[in-house]
Amino acid sequence: MESVLATRTRKISGLLIGLAVLLAGIVCSIVFGVADIGWHTIVSSYTHFDGSQQQLIVRTARVPRALIAAMAGASLAVAGCLMQSITRNPLASPSLFGINSGAAFFIVAASAFFGVSGLSAFALLAFVGAAFAALLVYLLGSIGSDGLTPLKVTLAGAAMTAFFSSVSLGILLTGGQSFDQVLYWFVGSVAGRDMGIFASAAPYMGIALIGAWVLARHLNLLGLGDDVAAGMGQKPIYVKLAAGVAVVLLAGGSVSIAGPIAFVGIIIPHVTRYLVGIDHRWVIPYCAVLGGILLLAADIGSRFISFPKEVPVGVMTAIIGVPFFIYIARRGERG
Repeated sequence: MESVLATRTRKISGLLIGLAVLLAGIVCSIVFGVADIGWHTIVSSYTHFDGSQQQLIVRTARVPRALIAAMAGASLAVAGCLMQSITRNPLASPSLFGINSGAAFFIVAASAFFGVSGLSAFALLAFVGAAFAALLVYLLGSIGSDGLTPLKVTLAGAAMTAFFSSVSLGILLTGGQSFDQVLYWFVGSVAGRDMGIFASAAPYMGIALIGAWVLARHLNLLGLGDDVAAGMGQKPIYVKLAAGVAVVLLAGGSVSIAGPIAFVGIIIPHVTRYLVGIDHRWVIPYCAVLGGILLLAADIGSRFISFPKEVPVGVMTAIIGVPFFIYIARRGERG
């Protein structure tokens, strides 16, 4: 049997390798595209900026795009992990629990009724809408003397997803002029963003990632059941509330900067638990690293699947995620 020290060394080594791959993915995201960028151009863009077209591409397009993909992927994966832990639902994710549809609803409504346009405005609206939807689902799932239960929060999430999606579709059907403005946002994309959009959400997402890791020990105890956790002195409702706040910041921030990208929050937590087990002290950092790698890889692939045109990264994650979703659902049904 593998010793505790050997297991710990293996997990640390795997995490370091993952961080190296994540860094390599960020570099590849900056280098590869319609216009290939050399190393010298990347370095000189920040050391000897001369305003050339390639340097402008690096600073205003490629670097923000790579950072947004890494941060959004990490945040969506950790958000999915937290949601699956507190709801005990293996299919829980921001896209299933109404967060994406809530963000989309706010954007559609603002575009159709108030003429709001532009990525900066869409980013703010998406963040507020995602936070509102997540909080609403959490509160609805907590109603009753038995508090937050897996069944109630799942039903609340499904209801909110259906509600926001239906209303958004109704608005689009009656005001088609807003369709073109929000279509690209609907499918999820990290293209066309700037550092301002990234900087507006990154601090909240960073704090939430740290907070999620701080909650790891409590989530491990919560996994034994609410009664056992309470018997050992834990307050399960406070742990779930703190995890819910982290999910709001992570998923809301991700949707605000990258749109409603689906399936990352479903795929990565399951892959991570297969690799390192169920200890959240390892699962959460692994989710962050692997989530960033997945979205970076999907974004790089989206640039070449129909070259020279680009496919939105949300389409790439759907291609990967739908078969995985079906597999998890069927496995749960058999269980």
